[in-house]
Amino acid sequence: MPDYLKQLIRDIPDFPKPGIVFKDITTLLSEGPAFARAIDLIAGRYLGKGIDRVVAMEARGFILGAPLAYRLGAGFVPVRKKASCLPPPLKRPMPWSMARTLCRCTRMP
Repeated sequence: MPDYLKQLIRDIPDFPKPGIVFKDITTLLSEGPAFARAIDLIAGRYLGKGIDRVVAMEARGFILGAPLAYRLGAGFVPVRKKASCLPPPLKRPMPWSMARTLCRCTRMP
C-alpha cells in the first residue's frame, strides 16, 4: 500500500481494550480519490482471475467488499452475525474461530 494511503488510516491505541490498536479507515474512506485508489489496488490483484463473487464480513467488509465486487464485475455476498440475519439463515462451515456466530444472508446458486 502506498504511503499516502497508509497515512490516511488512523491508529487509535487501546481501543476497544488495552493493548489493541484499532485501525480507523473512515479517514481514508472520506477521501474519494484515495478510497478509489485503495479499491483499485485490491482489485488489481484479482482482475482476470475468474472471481465471480466477493464474500465479506460485516462492517468494514461490507464497505470494502461491495465496491471491490463492482470493480471486479462480481456479485457481492454479505456475511453477518447470526443475530443480524433474516430467517432462515444459511449456515455453512467456515474455517475461522468466529464460524459459530456467523451466517450468510444471501443464497448462492
